[in-house]
Amino acid sequence: MVDFPGHMAAVFFVSGCNFNCRFCHNPSLLRRCQAGLSWQDLEKACARLVQEWAKAAVISGGEPTLADDLPELINFFKSLSWKVKLDTNGSRPGVLAECMPLVDYIAMDVKAGPSAYQRLTGFSDMDRITESITLLKEGDTDYELRTTVIESFHDDGQLLAIADMIRGARRYVLQPFVPREDMPDPEFRVFKRTSPDRLQQARELMEGCAAEIVVRGD
Repeated sequence: MVDFPGHMAAVFFVSGCNFNCRFCHNPSLLRRCQAGLSWQDLEKACARLVQEWAKAAVISGGEPTLADDLPELINFFKSLSWKVKLDTNGSRPGVLAECMPLVDYIAMDVKAGPSAYQRLTGFSDMDRITESITLLKEGDTDYELRTTVIESFHDDGQLLAIADMIRGARRYVLQPFVPREDMPDPEFRVFKRTSPDRLQQARELMEGCAAEIVVRGD
């Protein structure tokens, strides 16, 4: 009920990621791809979900655009008459462009301003990130850009740099950082949860960079 607003959605996680985010909430899915459900087992699982409650699918990760059979997976979910949402880090704009006509909604993480992207994620090719943002802004597929706000990292300068990156976007979401004991970087495990006040300050600071700015999970 949270991952795909407005839809009762089952969430499917794809392993493997080309980022190494220091605050990742799914560290077991980082780096290499792992064995998962067979197509037959996936079909059985979805049949149960259809009977019980599911009306949509969220494809998350890891980074789903690394999977060669991502379009096939999307089409499988669409064959169930499900709406499909894709989560992505925006690092593979070519794959994103291929998937945009197939899905109903895309959520792309914008991790930081350009100067801090590599420090936070280990990924440095900002041309790919900006190309993906442009694809979403110029495309017909509904989408959101979103940032997990870490109070000790995302100062006003970082947020304003993100605002410049996404200016003209349809929808931008600010969500709180929530510490966990299994985060890859021990430093981040002891950071405090982002306060509602800071999220509201961030919203006010970034007013005008998108047609709609949403604070989620405060």
